[in-house]
Amino acid sequence: MTDTPRHFGPEIQGAIYLRGLSGAKPDIPTSFTGLEVAAQKKMTPEAWAYTAGSAGLETAAEANRAAFSRFPIAPRMLGGAAQRNLGCEIFGARAVAPVMTSPVGVLEMMHPDADIAVARAMARLKLPMIISSQASKPMEEIAKANGDGDRFYQLYWGKKDEVAESFVKRAEQIGAKAIFLTLDTTALGWRPRDLDLGYMPFLRGQGIAQYTSDPEFRKLLPQTPEENPQAAAIMFTQIFSDPGLDWARIAKIKSWTKLPVVLKGIQRADDAAKAVSEGFDGIMVSNHGGRQVDGGMGALDALPGVVTAVKGKVPVFMDSGIRCGADIFKALALGASAVGIGRPYVYGLALNGEQGVQAVMEYLLSELDLTMALNGCRAPADITVDLLAK
Repeated sequence: MTDTPRHFGPEIQGAIYLRGLSGAKPDIPTSFTGLEVAAQKKMTPEAWAYTAGSAGLETAAEANRAAFSRFPIAPRMLGGAAQRNLGCEIFGARAVAPVMTSPVGVLEMMHPDADIAVARAMARLKLPMIISSQASKPMEEIAKANGDGDRFYQLYWGKKDEVAESFVKRAEQIGAKAIFLTLDTTALGWRPRDLDLGYMPFLRGQGIAQYTSDPEFRKLLPQTPEENPQAAAIMFTQIFSDPGLDWARIAKIKSWTKLPVVLKGIQRADDAAKAVSEGFDGIMVSNHGGRQVDGGMGALDALPGVVTAVKGKVPVFMDSGIRCGADIFKALALGASAVGIGRPYVYGLALNGEQGVQAVMEYLLSELDLTMALNGCRAPADITVDLLAK
């Protein structure tokens, strides 16, 4: 747990109102609705489709938001929470709040500083980030920008085990404190917004920097990525995903690393129980922001069953659909140890790079802090299911 508590709500809220005395307004909208509208105006049609779009009819993305409405907060009065400490520890990472950025690929479509901007903002905020396999910068450059910040690495496991192993070894070298193995993208979902534009960024060499900088991937190429970038992009599409990935194969990762391995994308209780029995170190409940399986359930709806299934043996994290501090509060109340943020920080990045990411994350921490104060919660451990209406 972090040692120095910060009351984000009064601090950030007060600063905004004080600047307002001179007529200044926030550069980044403070509500997700306003943030999304502003970001769409700033982004290209291709960037907007990639970020805002989901699978099929986008019902899984809608289910994410609908799930939050099914768990209203029942505020508890007079809890005496004048002093609050949101700090927590995640696999040795000491965070100022139980919040991290989830991995989002191809950030160069949103801002030229891409993952570097996110890394710097998260280090300044003392929050962990999950570095994406589909990052626009090599993980070594991202780690350098992140400095003494805490970071994890997201692994996509495709057709070449030697590439996956190389990614894991590189993640160890850059000081990643855990591997988040994404399970729900063994094939790319049907994404009409991207399809209607005929736009796949990876074929254009975007979002594949982890691959083009990897020695094992480079061995697969007849020429270097610098000499023939199109060939590298095509090779990526041939090895990126593998629907044949199974439990037996992912067990190999335990011979590659001593880092904790979190399985990201689990939504079923039986899969969660299997993950525990197979010796994995954590679960991240996620439906990939609704981008993979149309018609799927909302991630928050899946969370309670997964928490029950693991019986406290490993931490359970959650992402997909979180848009505000109250959403974070609800996820923590339902048993999440920490949550991942996706689209909101990407919109902040699109609007104002590093400063945009920082502003959006501060807003989320501020609303979480205020929601805790208004429910008598002094620490994340005080956020329990009895604070949600039955």
